[in-house]
Amino acid sequence: MLSFSLGPLVLAMNHLLLLPALALATLVGWISGRRQRINPERALFGLFLLGLVVARLAFVIGYWAQYRANPISIIDIRDGGFSVWPGVIAVLTGALLFGWKKPTLRMPMSMGVASGLVFWGLANLLVSVFHHDANLPDLTLRNAAGEPVQLSNFRGKPLVVNLWATWCPPCRREMPVLQSAQQLNPGVEFLFVNQAETPREVATFFASQGLHLSNVLFDGNGELAQRVGSAALPTTLFYAPDGRLSGSHMGELSSASLKHYLDNFNETAPPDSRLTNTPSRSTQ
Repeated sequence: MLSFSLGPLVLAMNHLLLLPALALATLVGWISGRRQRINPERALFGLFLLGLVVARLAFVIGYWAQYRANPISIIDIRDGGFSVWPGVIAVLTGALLFGWKKPTLRMPMSMGVASGLVFWGLANLLVSVFHHDANLPDLTLRNAAGEPVQLSNFRGKPLVVNLWATWCPPCRREMPVLQSAQQLNPGVEFLFVNQAETPREVATFFASQGLHLSNVLFDGNGELAQRVGSAALPTTLFYAPDGRLSGSHMGELSSASLKHYLDNFNETAPPDSRLTNTPSRSTQ
């Protein structure tokens, strides 16, 4: 499952895991300090915010070339751009400083931080195991001419599968970014799988927006979204050449977040097949 739906609210699974981690840290910290009537809730929440801010800033610094053209997009965290380890280091450093200044907080705060980080780490490990075992679904879609196309035909190269619809505002906003990436990365296969719309509707939308995308397929019943566990659009899936799911993103992609996922392809690719062209600035 890539996302969790609660009524109209849909959260990506990796973001959702932060909430129970914070709740567990707060509970454990409260229990640890109950006898001394010490509640580290405020300190733990402050550390949580510190970790998020540092993780975001580290990501922005790493992909500054993508944010430079539109600095205001730095505060748009919907692209999911966070660097994990700088955030974790910031939380641990902040906990040490809190404990040094307020010795009475040391035990309950350290217990809370430790329990939250352990839960978050183990939960993300389970999600990673799921990703490792998930493969490109064996599914037949249709092209604009109505001809059947097997998803399995696209194995053998890094593959980006974008689930989208013309009525979805974030889908529409991210299309120029994906179009640019498709043009700049011939070593990656991009598939745009429309959900439950007709080729005529899609062609009209492309013409009105001046878009020119290759590999547009149609999933009339939304079966692919069901197979991969996506509860909202847009959802973008990243598959290794062997068909193994290597990453997923729910929500609008920025040029920085897309480059981050494409960079992950490079980490596992042989040196002679690594990508050299990625979007260098937002095209939105």
